[in-house]
Amino acid sequence: MQTIPVDVGRLGSLMCVVPPEPRTDRETGQPRTDRDGNPVWVVGVSVRQQESRRADVIEVAIPGEPLGISEGMRVALSDLVAVAWEIDGRKGTSFRATGISAEGARGPAVSAQTSRGKSAGQGAES
Repeated sequence: MQTIPVDVGRLGSLMCVVPPEPRTDRETGQPRTDRDGNPVWVVGVSVRQQESRRADVIEVAIPGEPLGISEGMRVALSDLVAVAWEIDGRKGTSFRATGISAEGARGPAVSAQTSRGKSAGQGAES
């Protein structure tokens, strides 16, 4: 899989449109974890391009439960990457970030578990 860093400064306005929810395995329904054992959460983020009226919604995987993030809130993403994938002839792009916070807040909004010494976001599965 190819990982591509995303310059969030060039994205324009970011807004939470789907509140955080745990990412689960489709077959077993069990919560998914990253390589460090942190539960993976998914947040739907609307991205409005700076020079146009066009907006897209992306699902961003975050390690640990994002605290204080709700629908309609402007947000900031830390260390956003795009991951190109291909499975069984299907191709796509998924997105991961090491954290998400309310716009203007200090630091990413993640669970206490992730902030206690684990390397947030390193190897998050999406």
